[in-house]
Amino acid sequence: MSSTLSPAMRRRSFLALAGGAVAGLAGCAQNSADAASVPTGKLATGAPPPGTSLSISIHSTQLQLQASGQLGKLPFSVSQWPNLTAGPDVIQGFRAKSIDLANNAGIPPIQAAAIGFEARIVAVQYHEKPLYSFATAPGTDIRTARVFRGRKIGFSQGQAQGVVVLRALKEAGLTKDDVTLVALPSTQFLTALQSRQVDVAPLGEPVLTKYLAQYGRDGARGVSTDVVDLLSILWAPADVLRDPAKAAAVRTFIPFWAQGQVWAWEHRDAWIDTYYVKDQGVSREDGRRIVTSVSKPVFPADWARAVAWEQESADLLTQAGFVPKVDAEKLFDRRFESVAAASVPAAYRR
Repeated sequence: MSSTLSPAMRRRSFLALAGGAVAGLAGCAQNSADAASVPTGKLATGAPPPGTSLSISIHSTQLQLQASGQLGKLPFSVSQWPNLTAGPDVIQGFRAKSIDLANNAGIPPIQAAAIGFEARIVAVQYHEKPLYSFATAPGTDIRTARVFRGRKIGFSQGQAQGVVVLRALKEAGLTKDDVTLVALPSTQFLTALQSRQVDVAPLGEPVLTKYLAQYGRDGARGVSTDVVDLLSILWAPADVLRDPAKAAAVRTFIPFWAQGQVWAWEHRDAWIDTYYVKDQGVSREDGRRIVTSVSKPVFPADWARAVAWEQESADLLTQAGFVPKVDAEKLFDRRFESVAAASVPAAYRR
């Protein structure tokens, strides 16, 4: 059984998921013309100039900084904290100049490059354990990825979940032609599972826990794989990084982000209460189980492994016919390479 997406439809589906195919195509030429204008120049080492402001789409960090008492110590103002997590939504926010900095997995920068929008990765965190499981629709008998053949799988090529699907298929000895990929943004995976529009879809926590709590009695389950989504990244539009004041603000924010991850790891009970219970609405018991399933935050001082992983992911999307060839090295702004690792204790560096 083959994918339901033709090559032309694959490209259009991402643009539609990102919000507005016409606007996406119209912006490609201009953004591609800017591609040679790579952010350059030595980063300022001091505080950003007075009046500098960023719009930061990293809800978890906002909560971590509030809970740890660090939010008021930022050396610049935050105009807003939009709670956008899906890569296509963030790309649209970047293009509308309503977001200056965001936290995503490694796939959205690849998709941005594929449609000609220039952005750069400025910080990297490693996740050594799987972040996603495959949730099954109620009433299905799927228990391993090896029986995905012939099934309908929720697929968002512009997000980490898309490459998780492709990696899981590869691990199971299958290809995209052995299944039906149903193009959806990850925000629609729950509805698609509930209505059995798809048989399986990759879900992260705490969404998976909440889904199984509601539909587990009807036969829904989580199917685990060994697929790791290695990278969690901070990234920003190139025009933000070409602005010396905003670039300085980004540089000073990275330690707050990294230290926020460390704080959450070292203050698990407080983080469970702040995020999982009060913000996400799961029980403390489920929060403890979720927290014990994730890996310790690790920040590399050398991005060689991150670049290689990003290239492997880009090549996987290219081989599947979803994006043109992407040079992963060009997705990183190496001026920021050591900032995150230098800001955390040695136990959290690699």
